[in-house]
Amino acid sequence: MSKNLLLILTRNPELGKCKTRLAAKVGDQAALDIYKFLLEKTVWFTKDLKVEKWVYYSREIWKNDIWDNNVYKKKLQIGKDLGERMMNAFKEGFQAGFENIIVIGSDMFHLNQSELEEAFSKLEENDYVVGPAEDGGYYLLGMKSLNKELFQNKTWGTDSVLSATLSNIKDDKVALLDEKNDVDHYEDIKDIKAFEPFLKHKKE
Repeated sequence: MSKNLLLILTRNPELGKCKTRLAAKVGDQAALDIYKFLLEKTVWFTKDLKVEKWVYYSREIWKNDIWDNNVYKKKLQIGKDLGERMMNAFKEGFQAGFENIIVIGSDMFHLNQSELEEAFSKLEENDYVVGPAEDGGYYLLGMKSLNKELFQNKTWGTDSVLSATLSNIKDDKVALLDEKNDVDHYEDIKDIKAFEPFLKHKKE
């Protein structure tokens, strides 16, 4: 068994239930199509990564979808908010014997396999690895042992998450990755060519 584990938190891609902030601007169908595109992108940059990979579904586990059952172990998110769901995923991973665990979401366009490999490499030499997001949150978090404090007393989805998290681990060895943008709003994608086919119907 690999000592490295990648946790991927994902939402079941269903109309009207994913990317709601984006949908407010582009409509439910376009938001769903964009999210499916991001899921495919996530599969593309994680499937060949030489670590164990667990996919955590938001609502129910889908046996036959883009996540190959031979590559990804499928699980269900448990918890009343994002922090609790991440904490329980990390807890399960450490209880299974993994030593280095990283979590990502499934809405990253600007992330690739080599950057994930770099994140695991940095985690070998540090207590934590963090990928700051442009919106004040983070797109990646890695640790060597469960620190419940990182998942408590945070206002998830706001620009205070990153600073509050870094404050929790200010006395530890932390590796910061390059800042990146995750996809939550229309403004996050409107100037990216790959998203143009999804936005043809959108008029400013």
